[in-house]
Amino acid sequence: MADLADSNFRLHDSLLTHTDIAGQFALAQQVQRMLDVELALAEAEAAIGIIPLNCVEPIRAAADAKLYDHTRLAAEVARTGNPTIPVVQHLTRRVAETAPDAAHYVHWGATSQDILDTALVLQLRDTVSRVLGDTHRAALAAAELARRHARTPQAGRTWLQQATPVTFGLKAAGWGDALERVRRQSHAALDEAAVLQFGGATGTLASLGSHGAAVATELAERLGLGTTDIPWHAHRDRLAQLMCTLGVLTGVAGKIARDVALLAQTEINEVWEQPTAGRGGSSTMPHKRNPVGASVALAAAQRMPGLVATVLGCMAHEHERGLGSWQAEWDALPNVVVVSSTAIRAIADTLEGLEVDPASMRRNLEATNGLILAEAVAMALAPAMGKADAHQRVEAACHRAVAEGHALSAVLAEDPAISTHLDQHDIERLLAPEQYLGAAQTFIDQVLSRLTP
Repeated sequence: MADLADSNFRLHDSLLTHTDIAGQFALAQQVQRMLDVELALAEAEAAIGIIPLNCVEPIRAAADAKLYDHTRLAAEVARTGNPTIPVVQHLTRRVAETAPDAAHYVHWGATSQDILDTALVLQLRDTVSRVLGDTHRAALAAAELARRHARTPQAGRTWLQQATPVTFGLKAAGWGDALERVRRQSHAALDEAAVLQFGGATGTLASLGSHGAAVATELAERLGLGTTDIPWHAHRDRLAQLMCTLGVLTGVAGKIARDVALLAQTEINEVWEQPTAGRGGSSTMPHKRNPVGASVALAAAQRMPGLVATVLGCMAHEHERGLGSWQAEWDALPNVVVVSSTAIRAIADTLEGLEVDPASMRRNLEATNGLILAEAVAMALAPAMGKADAHQRVEAACHRAVAEGHALSAVLAEDPAISTHLDQHDIERLLAPEQYLGAAQTFIDQVLSRLTP
């Protein structure tokens, strides 16, 4: 975990930032990944015979980020305008201390963007994999809620108003389905983006003569990355696609968080986050039980669209190597990963500890005195009266029930046009939430069949 006492961190970072993921993009990790690429490059070129084999060990010994002054490196980047240049310079000097001849072959045939992009891809591979692990955890937690509450009736809500009954299991199944769907999409995007960047100055690898393609293949294998048919310095579609899927993932987390927050309102009180000591309270109101996890995910969902827009805006690189757009990615891409990881971890934790109150759900179902089942009555009358007439008749009964403060069942039973077709038993049956759930169980079962630990 990053050192939160460091002056570069803010007081709220431990809440609104997944600090472990953020740490993977910190200076030390960035330098180490760049050194990893430089070492793998030397190994690949030595294996093919482009550089002497005895150059590899001195480069390996120097390819350790702990050997370098990170503050000095950062200052030199500000001067050189490129993070790779000072790293290569310091690596070369370090190698030269023990093997002057080997130092000549550091960074052989590569360009700065090759190193920085490939190092970034390595960071993305490691961090996004963890994000997807948390996504699967959240999906499984949603699936367990769906399984446990498949038959727990709940008011369905449209436009923030009660509509017709659903089950809480159906709602949770919808969460799990969306999480798993975007997890698969993000996994595919990560696989597509986990490729080597190696093209030299303008994407021809001319500095390596006829060996360029062979070096690329060997280098990719050593780094565990895929290869591409052509270098992609100025073609950022793979990275943009991955960032877009992470943006969608964060949006899914935000939707779930919004549901949880609304259901946790005092007036609704159907679910709440598992209480832990000191979490969710207020500095002034002792009774508060705030949905902290939901707030974190919602904050991430608010931040994400601007970040993804930045990435998309960076796609128009000039010619073979971009100016400005590439540099803008240096912060935007890691930030997308960090924000998405923050959102999905918050949702996974929330769903794993979510407390559900079926009794409150039942009370809310009954709050309208039967109005929530008006559609069920209208559909039952439709074959005999016609759909439009049945709708109008039941709508009128609903208005009368509200105006007079009566239960809908009583008003329906008093209407001869309705009672001719439905007796009291029929009306009571139609106004039972459990009788108007349609294919909810089928939908839940279909989702659960694909969501397994």
